[in-house]
Amino acid sequence: MPPLGRAYDRGGSGELSAPRLRSDTPERAGLDPAELRRVVADVHALTAGERPWAAGAVVAVGRGPVLAVEEAAGWAGRYASYDPGTDTGVELPAGSRVPMTVGTPFDLASLTKLFTAVAAVQQIERGTLGIDAEVGAYLPDFRGAAAHGVTVRQLLTHTSGLRPELPLYDCADDGERLRRLRAEPPVGVPGTYCYSDLNMLLLQHVLERVSGRRLDVLVRDGITRPLGMTATKFDPC
Repeated sequence: MPPLGRAYDRGGSGELSAPRLRSDTPERAGLDPAELRRVVADVHALTAGERPWAAGAVVAVGRGPVLAVEEAAGWAGRYASYDPGTDTGVELPAGSRVPMTVGTPFDLASLTKLFTAVAAVQQIERGTLGIDAEVGAYLPDFRGAAAHGVTVRQLLTHTSGLRPELPLYDCADDGERLRRLRAEPPVGVPGTYCYSDLNMLLLQHVLERVSGRRLDVLVRDGITRPLGMTATKFDPC
């Protein structure tokens, strides 16, 4: 199978060919209109009331290249903060709330890990990254991982022994975050599965070191742009 973004035939353009989505009726999509109405009503119900399941949501339903439903419900910005004492959100004034729209950007959170993993596989295919190479070979300044022989394969498979997370959000700046990540050693048994955010954070630095490009650029050029995912990026507009 050719690397992502390569043409499948020698006469191709070098970009993957994907059908462009178009809006049309449920019937044209081969879907039941009554069922779709129920789906939309359920999504609106989830965003309604004093303690909704979600402040807001967007529902999109389609089949193949046909998008039969695209509708926003609730609010993109409804709460000013969270009150742990009452386990409730502190509501924004009505005039300050931001309504949800079908164009509202959503944070994909840990799905970033999938993009990072694919970017790593692309570098492995190109021969610029060794899957069983030690992280210390690329990042000798990351002393915690380097001293314990953590490998790229272990980062990809969450078997490095690194703990699940670090409270990097409490750090004062990027410099402090980087210092903590560099010093962090494995605390578990290498080879034992433990899902950890730190694996992908280290892998990001490995990828940036071997490629000379930022992770967002690697993902854009190697994954999202070839797939036509023009609205998917690391930072919203």
